[in-house]
Amino acid sequence: MHNSPRCTAKSKRSGVRCKNPAVRGWKVCRMHGARGGSPRGPSSPSYKHGRYSIAAKEQRLALKLLQADSLATLWAMAELMEEGV
Repeated sequence: MHNSPRCTAKSKRSGVRCKNPAVRGWKVCRMHGARGGSPRGPSSPSYKHGRYSIAAKEQRLALKLLQADSLATLWAMAELMEEGV
């Protein structure tokens, strides 16, 4: 424990480095950001409906492209119908 790598975080006020052991695979201790952050998606406490989630945005984009393609096809069919009449 005493020979383990130490946290590289420094205090703004005194400039002294943190003396806590660093988390394995990280350069900082658990108090200074190792394994930090909140969960994403439905497991996040601030998750409400998912309207702006990555999956929902991709789905809306796909729907928008499909709608534009369908509209272009309908316009092409209308032009063909006018030529045939």
